[in-house]
Amino acid sequence: MSTIRELLVELTGTTEYADTVGDDVDLAASGIDSGDLVRLVLLVEQRLGVEITAEDMEKLRTIGDYERFVSEHSAAGATSGAVGGA
Repeated sequence: MSTIRELLVELTGTTEYADTVGDDVDLAASGIDSGDLVRLVLLVEQRLGVEITAEDMEKLRTIGDYERFVSEHSAAGATSGAVGGA
């Protein structure tokens, strides 16, 4: 199970939603409420160490979007963090 799906399980309290929604299904249209979407963003930021701006949030609609975003920004953050720490 992907990290984003694990966070969805934590938010919804059940594996049913995370197991049934496809990677390219719009989360808002699939029944998750706007409060849980905001909490998902906060969890992603806290647990995965990436910053999500309001502009980024507009582009994050599916599990696949979140996974790609985290993958791209985690790699960039690790690289810039290593350079900045030297």
